Amino acid sequence: MRGWRTAVGVVLAGVMLFPVYWMVNVSLTRTGDLRADPPHWFPWNPTFEGYAAALGQQLPALATSLFIGLGTVALTLAVSLPAGFALARLRPRGGRAVDFLLLVAQMIPAVVMAMGFYAIYIRLGLLNTVPGLIVADSTLAVPFGVLLFRAFMAGIPGELMAAAQLDGASTWRTFRSIVLPLSRNSVITVSLFTFLWAWSDFIFASTLNRNSDVIPITLGIFRYIGNNTTQWNSIMATAVIASVPAAFLLVLAQRYIAAGVTAGAVKD
Repeated sequence: MRGWRTAVGVVLAGVMLFPVYWMVNVSLTRTGDLRADPPHWFPWNPTFEGYAAALGQQLPALATSLFIGLGTVALTLAVSLPAGFALARLRPRGGRAVDFLLLVAQMIPAVVMAMGFYAIYIRLGLLNTVPGLIVADSTLAVPFGVLLFRAFMAGIPGELMAAAQLDGASTWRTFRSIVLPLSRNSVITVSLFTFLWAWSDFIFASTLNRNSDVIPITLGIFRYIGNNTTQWNSIMATAVIASVPAAFLLVLAQRYIAAGVTAGAVKD
């Protein structure tokens, strides 16, 4: 029975990973072989001309996405860390109502939020700007970050907080010296998911940054497809390059993610 489960798992994994393999395969295929019938299931004569074209044309977009991702992470942590600490340890009035509103905020479709941001940014002059995209992307991550930090920080032993207060530490000092170091896994988890959301965002980019010369990689790929409908090796090479940072970060931080996502799920 276990062998059948393994076989089914392998087949399902192969089906799900096949688009990734095909993306890499096409990115290494020569332009003259792209329309071969039957198609080449393996790049027997690989070429890197697609990657050369992608790097030559999409490198500025990759740098823009990196800046937007890091800026979104910084803004999200600056807002969600103190908010999560306040909800978990200071227990302000209306804390449950805030939790409910944060859950509701995560259910709002991104396209609805994009239209709202568009109306606001027209008046503020933030359309087609990188700071505008950073603020918009952070609205998706802040509710998630606050709820995750709140769950983790609520599980920190109260004795640690009491000991710090007995030593004369203020609330800010306790947060900075005690809570933050203990929240490493949660910080890494929120940072990673925030960066991935900002890196892969297309709705906000296409709505709020359509006419800018400085565009993220998702919008760069979209424009690239429209301008190069016959150079699919370059298009797929761009997609592969854009996927590398996400895959690298997921592999690097997987053990922290497992600990961070389950933080606060069980109390001693």
